[in-house]
Amino acid sequence: MTITSHFSRRRFLGSMLGLAGTAATPFALNLAAMGQAAAQSADDYKALVCLFMTGGNDSFNTVLATDTPSWSEYLRLRNTGSNDSIHLPGVGETGGVLPITPATAQTGRSFALHPALAPVKDLFDGGRAAIVANVGTLIQPLTLAQYKVGNVALPPKLFSHNDQQSTWQSGLPEGASIGWGGRLGDLLGTGNANATFTAISAASNALFLSGRQVRQFQVGQAGAVPIRNIGGGYLFGTTEGETALRDIISTAGDDMMEQEHVATVQRAISSQSVLSGAMLAAGAGGVPNPPPYINPNTGASSVNQLAVQLQTVARIIGGRGPLGAKRQVFYVTLGSFDTHDRQKELHGDLMARLAHALAYFDATLATLQGADVRRQVTTFTASDFGRTFSSNGDGTDHGWGAHHFVVGGAVKGRDIYGTFPATGLGHELDVGSGSLLPTTSVDQYGATLAKWFGVADGQLADVFPNIGNFSRRDLGFMTAT
Repeated sequence: MTITSHFSRRRFLGSMLGLAGTAATPFALNLAAMGQAAAQSADDYKALVCLFMTGGNDSFNTVLATDTPSWSEYLRLRNTGSNDSIHLPGVGETGGVLPITPATAQTGRSFALHPALAPVKDLFDGGRAAIVANVGTLIQPLTLAQYKVGNVALPPKLFSHNDQQSTWQSGLPEGASIGWGGRLGDLLGTGNANATFTAISAASNALFLSGRQVRQFQVGQAGAVPIRNIGGGYLFGTTEGETALRDIISTAGDDMMEQEHVATVQRAISSQSVLSGAMLAAGAGGVPNPPPYINPNTGASSVNQLAVQLQTVARIIGGRGPLGAKRQVFYVTLGSFDTHDRQKELHGDLMARLAHALAYFDATLATLQGADVRRQVTTFTASDFGRTFSSNGDGTDHGWGAHHFVVGGAVKGRDIYGTFPATGLGHELDVGSGSLLPTTSVDQYGATLAKWFGVADGQLADVFPNIGNFSRRDLGFMTAT
């Protein structure tokens, strides 16, 4: 009975949008009306790409304050005088950090990027990338005193990988089923000719993309993941074999689970066919293959899988016309950021992969036909959390707030948004070992992106339930259109 009830509810919820003409579905009517209004107000295309750095990126070695007081503290605390030190070479040194000049000066402060982020520096200097400082999971604004007393609600299970990944992607700890990317799809996906291609992961299954109605669609390097022995035109050397297999997997009786399975299989077969016919080819005559990236530690060249994921995203964006897509949300990922050990070496390689992929994606979007596609696509980084400022020997431990990049032609680039914290320990944002108390919430970060994407101010709470707790809903790093 439990299983039958589960599938009945799922089927009902999944069909609510399609039954919006009935009086029994006020939620679906509401959602459809909001999405259609937003879609009708803008006939252009827009895409958001979430680049999740799994494991918790050390943003202290990603974006650095280099004014004399800050740099002195950085060296004092991150240079242990041994081969295990995690500090970077300083300003002016060969291979040192890369100075950047934000458009909005911060009195007495100067800044730089990790030495492996030269392609990101180029994007930043060219006005195509911005930095949002000290972003993290929050329920409401919080001071250090309130954190210590514990009289203000905190995100549950801070410093836990699974829970903070979930909270970043959905607003709730592990066990959540709907992410804010999926909620964006619920609102705006009704403007797409085929809702199947609203929320797409070029990596693994992502909570971020799961909506109330929108189902995330996973793709691989070759495109839609096919059902084995379907789509090749033959099985056991004959077309009859494939036809028989299709008949078997397309037939269902009265059992609810069987019917759900058949519906899923049919959806997969149909979607694979549609997507494969729409997305651009890879390589010659299509979306160019990523050039090899160079490992800064060894000098060896290899394939950057993050760039390959972004190539797949670009190929799908290139097919937006045949797909009838107006709004799409994508998810890609780069792993191994949990740098408790060998941080300097491992993190340097990760920064090189990140920069290489972002630069490749930006250049590739410029080659796609149509309007300036780079203005229609915004990529933003996310991660479980930041890391501690203090070293554990040759790495860092789990932190909280962290700095993030936003990249695209609609980004008000060459600037740092939000409050850039003091460098060191024991300051007003240090909750322990230099772990940062966030000054910008994930809700504010996401809401700024959502408003650009087409979500009206009055709809933001449908996507970010805590946004009403914050006075600023738009951090200003995106253009109005």
